[in-house]
Amino acid sequence: MAIKIRLARAGAKKRPFYQVVVADERCRRDGRFIENVGTYDPTKNPAAIKLNVEKAQAWLEKGAQPTETVRQLLKNAGVLGKAAAPTA
Repeated sequence: MAIKIRLARAGAKKRPFYQVVVADERCRRDGRFIENVGTYDPTKNPAAIKLNVEKAQAWLEKGAQPTETVRQLLKNAGVLGKAAAPTA
């Protein structure tokens, strides 16, 4: 079972709001997910990003693969750099 960290769209038409979720890659975009690790609101200036760093870090350590967009969000939040660093 391949696990992805990806965006699930919510919000009204022309007013996007996303949840950053951990889900099986076979599930639909807005369907069932395993855990919610944050939110992303691109309509704000600058875009509002709220992430639970501990949960995201734990899922990355378990082998979850982020999508390209989520990878950029995690990199900006400083989570991805921590996951790539080897532990001593």
